[in-house]
Amino acid sequence: MQSQTFTNVFDALANTPEEAANLTARATLMRELAALIAREGWTQTEAARRCGVTQPRMSDLLRGRISRFSLDALVNMAAACGQRIHLAMEPA
Repeated sequence: MQSQTFTNVFDALANTPEEAANLTARATLMRELAALIAREGWTQTEAARRCGVTQPRMSDLLRGRISRFSLDALVNMAAACGQRIHLAMEPA
């Protein structure tokens, strides 16, 4: 059996490079939102209110349930919290 090396875990989990890129972007936004919530000291209920989602949805975010969030939803949550998203492209 031959072993493979991957750049990140999403490259190993995804079926395509496009899917891996989407997972990576979602994971990054989820980490950033969780860091903002921790930095501000918000409860899940307060964070949910500020992000425009329900508390159970906020729980999903803080537990890292990436499959439950689209990139659009995460961008909208960040914007609702007064955050700006900066995107950059670079060769793979």
